[in-house]
Amino acid sequence: MRVITLAGSPRFPSRSTALLSLCQQALEARGVEVIPWNIHNFQPEDLLYARFDSPALAALKADLLQADGVIVATPIYKASFSGALKTLLDLLPERALEHKVVLPLASGGSASHLLAVDYALKPVLNALKAQEVLHGVFATDGQITDYDRQPQLDALLAERIDDALDTFWHALHRRQPRYAQAV
Repeated sequence: MRVITLAGSPRFPSRSTALLSLCQQALEARGVEVIPWNIHNFQPEDLLYARFDSPALAALKADLLQADGVIVATPIYKASFSGALKTLLDLLPERALEHKVVLPLASGGSASHLLAVDYALKPVLNALKAQEVLHGVFATDGQITDYDRQPQLDALLAERIDDALDTFWHALHRRQPRYAQAV
């Protein structure tokens, strides 16, 4: 089983990227191959000028074709997800997430940004034809400490991440294989 993680934060290290790192560790402990991607893997000019022939974009698309699931993490700015992530998602083909289970994660300064996952990020993930977009996890900045070293989550957030990963794991196992859907 193969999962892509996609960090959409323009900052590194970041709280949202720390969430992905913890998810990667948990999935690898379950025997899942995790391929990490970060917005920093792309040349800014390729994103700004919508270079569909970018080598990094071609590599991401190839990895997505072989993936069973995707975990996307982003900071929330001004009630929406990262503009850099939006730019990257806009460059993907319309069916880039077809046959994929997707788990969205987000972090923001306060709980007032909680609905940005549902109202901003999920519609874009659905537009990319994800097979299933799971209920996301939103974390406030105060729930993630030491994100620039070994991230620590408060107990409630850690439990929510564990529950989301269990749901993701089960969704990956119940999804229909690509060959069964083509029939």
